[in-house]
Amino acid sequence: MMDQASGLRELVSKKQIQKRDSNFITIASGKGGVGKTNFALNFSYLMANQYNKRVLLIDADFGMANIHLFVEADAKRNMKNLYNGASLDEVIQKADGFDVLLGFSGIDDIWELEDTTAQTIVAQLEQVSTQYDYIIIDTGAGIDDRIAGFLRASDRSYIVTTPEPTALMDAYALIKSMYNIYGYDQFKIVVNMSKNREDGKNTYNKLRISLNKFLRIDAELLGILPYTNSLRQSVRKKMLVCKNFPKDSYTVNMKRICESELRIQKTSSENFWQKLFDFMGKSE
Repeated sequence: MMDQASGLRELVSKKQIQKRDSNFITIASGKGGVGKTNFALNFSYLMANQYNKRVLLIDADFGMANIHLFVEADAKRNMKNLYNGASLDEVIQKADGFDVLLGFSGIDDIWELEDTTAQTIVAQLEQVSTQYDYIIIDTGAGIDDRIAGFLRASDRSYIVTTPEPTALMDAYALIKSMYNIYGYDQFKIVVNMSKNREDGKNTYNKLRISLNKFLRIDAELLGILPYTNSLRQSVRKKMLVCKNFPKDSYTVNMKRICESELRIQKTSSENFWQKLFDFMGKSE
């Protein structure tokens, strides 16, 4: 495994094919039920359809992967197919103006493959990254080594939370773990399901004060999203609220989040996939 991991890292380093302007964003949450995946889907939809960006949404939720239910994608077309000789282009699916890559929970299996097969998959991941402006990674709730790897490798991470006290505490715990263990602090906060803007600001301020007081770090507020009737209806029917309710206040505020993201200048020059495999302990 050590030789294979070294070979993969060398391969990634030599390729140097990833575009400088590809943005990798990982979306995470301290607990489930805060609307993280719904956020990832609607953010991807607007970035692609409203702002004409090429977007790949990766389902890296190792526990409750369900992106396919919202975009009518074939759950059987996933990363596992690569192990049987399928190409990444055959696995990636079209969905409402953006692309989706399912079954990324199988990433650990890559180290059980023959060297040539594993290197081919890594090379495909590198190559396909050059086709997109944004690669959005929807991880599971909480924190483990795999989620931490995606967070650390990304240019920045969005932490989705809600005004619910337990959601706020778990968001703080996630950020604390990432900072204390890895020194990672590239977080932006999304307050979801707020009653109103004041409720969202109060929620963010509670988190910000705790981060400043106990960790001496800051995390910018990316946006506040209301819990509207249209959102409830869309989630229940497995629809994208930003697609079906373009004038809803949730959609309006999501557009503001997209516009804030578009103003950010990409600064990372390191390779995402190399960092990911390094952080997951596959290159030691």
